[in-house]
Amino acid sequence: MTKIRFTLKSGQPVSFLMEGHAGAGLSGNDIVCAALSSAAYMAANTITDVMGVRADAAVSDARFSLSLPADAPREAIQVMEGLRLHFVQLEDQYPASIQLENTEV
Repeated sequence: MTKIRFTLKSGQPVSFLMEGHAGAGLSGNDIVCAALSSAAYMAANTITDVMGVRADAAVSDARFSLSLPADAPREAIQVMEGLRLHFVQLEDQYPASIQLENTEV
């Protein structure tokens, strides 16, 4: 199961941590893992490379994290909100493979 935790500040996502394998298929053929990874990479690349935000991103086997700086522009927060909503919808479709949690700080 892939566990995803979003950290919210005043109800807005400022970071996420995604860990684990979805387990919806064999390695290299897991559509849930592919959907999660693709969305996370797109959000991270949009925020860091397209928008130029100096976010803290880290990727390793079965782990992906992204944290926005305190002065992140509103648009970066909106990208994170879009990612969170996308993950919510995927969790609805694949509840045995995804567990999403929101933590307010």
